[in-house]
Amino acid sequence: MGKLNLITIVIIAANVIISYKGFGDFTFFEKYKFQVGGVNRGEQIRMLSAGFLHADTQHLLFNMVTLYFFSGRVIYELGVSGFLMVYFGSLILGNLLSLYFHKNEYHYSAVGASGAVSGVIYSAILFDPWMEINFFIPGFVFGIGYLLYSIYGMKKRTGNIGHDAHFGGAIGGYLITLLLAPFLLKTDLLIVGLLALPIILLFGMKRAGKI
Repeated sequence: MGKLNLITIVIIAANVIISYKGFGDFTFFEKYKFQVGGVNRGEQIRMLSAGFLHADTQHLLFNMVTLYFFSGRVIYELGVSGFLMVYFGSLILGNLLSLYFHKNEYHYSAVGASGAVSGVIYSAILFDPWMEINFFIPGFVFGIGYLLYSIYGMKKRTGNIGHDAHFGGAIGGYLITLLLAPFLLKTDLLIVGLLALPIILLFGMKRAGKI
């Protein structure tokens, strides 16, 4: 699971270089972070560029270490092109969900690869639902718990964390993986269904006005 592929090295390097540019250049950071007002003005590049900026070194390190541990399985199952579809598709979908939930908050902003990384995690879990996370938690249990916590965070707005981007990224990883590997609907239908429950719950709560 932790095998380091060349494409993973390239993505990590891009995140490090662009993030450190942002750490030292406030104008650059402000120009390319995700911001509702900027996107609404037509600056769609922010939907992509924000995924390569981070708030600080700790934020960057956490995302890149997590990517390292989960990317290998996705690359093994889907190949480099499939992995890139999951990574960038999840990044964009994470920011789209943020835009959807915060469309009336002109100054709302966010940065980080968390949406893309969440998509990679959810993809890896689909292929190996019994993988052990933190040495004892089955992958599918972690995935469901992660999204339930994200719903709680979105509802309560806990911390300075883009829970909606995490959730949107996981949806991206889930959908793109099933499109690329539809056999999972036959071999692991129960797990596929269980992992869909938090997604159904979120949009049910949104429709009911509870989030």
